[in-house]
Amino acid sequence: CFAVWWSLKLDFEEDPRAQGARGHRRSVSRGSYQLQAQMNRAVYEERPPGSLVPTSVAEASRAMAGDTTLSENYAFAGMHHIFDQHVDSAVPRLQFANDDKHLLACCSLDGTLSIMTLSPSPPTVKVTLKGHAGPVTDFAWSLSNDIIVSTSQDGTLRIWNTEDGRCIREVVDPEASELLCCTFQPMNNNLTVVSAVGNSKHLLQVVNISTGKKVKGGSSKLTGRVLSLSFDAPGRILWAGDDRGSIFSFLFDMATGKLTKAKRLVVSEGSSISSISARSWISREARDPSLLINACINKLLLYRVVDNEGTLQLKRSFPIQHSSQPLHSIFCPLMSFRQGACVVTGSEDACVYFFDVERNTKAIVNKLQGHSGPVLDVSFNCDESLLASSDATGMVIIWRREQK
Repeated sequence: CFAVWWSLKLDFEEDPRAQGARGHRRSVSRGSYQLQAQMNRAVYEERPPGSLVPTSVAEASRAMAGDTTLSENYAFAGMHHIFDQHVDSAVPRLQFANDDKHLLACCSLDGTLSIMTLSPSPPTVKVTLKGHAGPVTDFAWSLSNDIIVSTSQDGTLRIWNTEDGRCIREVVDPEASELLCCTFQPMNNNLTVVSAVGNSKHLLQVVNISTGKKVKGGSSKLTGRVLSLSFDAPGRILWAGDDRGSIFSFLFDMATGKLTKAKRLVVSEGSSISSISARSWISREARDPSLLINACINKLLLYRVVDNEGTLQLKRSFPIQHSSQPLHSIFCPLMSFRQGACVVTGSEDACVYFFDVERNTKAIVNKLQGHSGPVLDVSFNCDESLLASSDATGMVIIWRREQK
């Protein structure tokens, strides 16, 4: 139930934040979380042409990643830093800025957002975005990182200046509907798609953030509450996941901003689709547009996109603990240059999991432990040197990858 997610308050007997003042502070490394040596030396078999990732004979691509296994590449030295300025309120979303190593943002159910900088040391909270009168449900960076848009249960979409934290514009839903999620149109950052839910509607709406007005023809009514959104890389297909277990694909008209409903897939009747991540893997070795899905069925799902209307075909699944929380997952940024391909997800058992999508057995690559509540979101910086994760207790952990 979505309402349960946003009212979540958890108490834990052993809280690592109990010592020290609230805010940001450096943590003590807990050592390496890499798997056993035998998994680190796993042998990869040849993959057929057209498989999900580049084949192991792609020497040039592998050289860019150091020609090492996924387990070796995703071994972590431990915690680099802990942020706890949102303590006691869940942090449902966090994301590194586009093509950036050190700029990170997160939103909280306490009604605020934080922009953090991780360099120079020590990491600090650069600015706090204040203005929403209710829990912040989602946010997105613009392509140039100068703007953040955020949605809230207070019925407003806000546009923020990321340098000084000013609210540039507030777009109020005319029916004061709760706004649940948002995403930028990747080819036109003047346009943002927003999910709204009220007593009489469940609506997707395209908004022009330059004018604050809704785009004519850029709306669609749905039977369920849309909890997750993702465009394909060209911005032509939008996928929306609802709280009834369905994923809808929409065709997006680049010239007018019009949305046209195309396909529907029922993943699991009555189960919430809490996260959708799209990835178009295009290289000289392989191409396989795919979606990564969290669906509250104790599995992480990987789908193949099979046509230009966004039709989905299940490729495989990975076991995680996920039955009710709004968990999210990501594709690793550099996967197309590696031998194998890695995805990362939060889990309700307070762990972060890494999976190799091409391993037929023992797909788990790594497991990070350190959170004291369900891990809701994860984000890599652009060169994969740092991973951020957030949880239901308000903690944000920055993990440092081992240097080879």
